[in-house]
Amino acid sequence: MENPIITEIQFNNYFFGRITMNVISLFNGMGTLMQALTDLNFKVDKYYSSEIKPYAIELQQHHFPDVIQVGDINNWREWDIDWKTIDFIGSGSPCQDLSAAGSRAGINGKKSSLFFIFIELLEHIKKLNPKVIFLQENVGSADKLDIGIMSRALGVYPVRINSSLVSAQQRDRYYWTNIKTRNTMFDIVTDIPNPKDKNIYFQSILTNGFTDRKKARAILESEERPLKNKEKLYRRYTTIGMINLIFDNKNCEYNESVRILNKTELCRLQGFTDDYCDILTRNKAASLLGDGWTLPIIKHILSFINSFEKAE
Repeated sequence: MENPIITEIQFNNYFFGRITMNVISLFNGMGTLMQALTDLNFKVDKYYSSEIKPYAIELQQHHFPDVIQVGDINNWREWDIDWKTIDFIGSGSPCQDLSAAGSRAGINGKKSSLFFIFIELLEHIKKLNPKVIFLQENVGSADKLDIGIMSRALGVYPVRINSSLVSAQQRDRYYWTNIKTRNTMFDIVTDIPNPKDKNIYFQSILTNGFTDRKKARAILESEERPLKNKEKLYRRYTTIGMINLIFDNKNCEYNESVRILNKTELCRLQGFTDDYCDILTRNKAASLLGDGWTLPIIKHILSFINSFEKAE
């Protein structure tokens, strides 16, 4: 019997594991997951994006025109996808009902309960491909009860990582994944180590001006709707402290020149290049960046994937 002709790709797949992966990104936002996979040289065959915000889709397609938009996650059963071929599913389900800055309605709140739609979809894929990789993210200020509910639904407890280790911003988040886990006496836990501190400070990422903070407060989706009254901005800065202000003097004293973060600085806080959001207005970029993932953190987590070879 003659030996079949084996292509170079087949050879690599056979001896070193699969090279390409098919990905679904739920609540895709500005597409941080695709950018992280690309930066790490993972070869993606098909990338399906579930997103409904028009300018998020616009930015994703600008950078990655081959991304397949599938629409609202509530309609996932209607999507034209060969589910058994899905290798990776990412989810950043809404945090508004979980965050200390939100309504505190909990995981069963109107927005954050979309997490359970993700679980339905994940379980459907796992029946066809038990080896599917998943990554779920949510806010660090979530109630412990809600974290427990989410962890039991996923079958793994999260790791807690603050983006301050790799950026100039405080951004405390939970990450659940089966990329790397370990067993404790009672549970399975995510075993991704915290990245080393890069010692990046707020002042160092400013295009001009000064700050009196070592690290920026976590940018939020509400950055899209900044207050125009500078006196009110300053009062909020000195009382609530949940916003970031830039001063034109080293003493960081209030005057009419006080300003909010510009688009370049917002991109830098999330680990993106200065021009990443150039096609968007400052406020639209702020909405996506404030509601998104920190790129260096996602790259750190994905770097522990060993079931797919990176493309040279």
